[in-house]
Amino acid sequence: MSEVSPTIRHETPDDALAIERLHERTFGPGRFARSAFRIREGRGHVLDLSFTARIGTLLVGSVRLTPVCIGEVPALLLGPLTVEPPFRSHGIGKALVERALKHAKAKGHKLVVLVGDEPIYAKRGFKRIPKGQVKMPGPVDPARLLVAELEPGAFGSTSGMIRPDWDAK
Repeated sequence: MSEVSPTIRHETPDDALAIERLHERTFGPGRFARSAFRIREGRGHVLDLSFTARIGTLLVGSVRLTPVCIGEVPALLLGPLTVEPPFRSHGIGKALVERALKHAKAKGHKLVVLVGDEPIYAKRGFKRIPKGQVKMPGPVDPARLLVAELEPGAFGSTSGMIRPDWDAK
């Protein structure tokens, strides 16, 4: 495939159906059982911090950030992040994550957590959370629970359950 040059822009309400269809194709019905989905359920993501990738008019990728708390500490939960299979390995996921983190930092957010593969996300500043320091409701492989400090030292001694932040704006 030749060079792919996506347009990255803020998600809008008009993108919702296309993103839901993208999630259906890439994650299937099992997505509803995942612990991260359970946390996001009933709590809207932040449109200001959520982005889409398009090739022309075709939506080929999406990333969302949702307000959560780790214990009592505010944070953001990254995900879902998805890219249409034919467009993977072209840097689209990387571009989406970098844009989301950049905007989150600019808006004063200090921590972003996700469930993912450390070798992939370490390149974006994520590191494994020490086992037992932070928990999610439901089953999660502790080796896949990652955090990025958008402000150095922000994670520090943060601990507790990741839960929706119902008070976040």
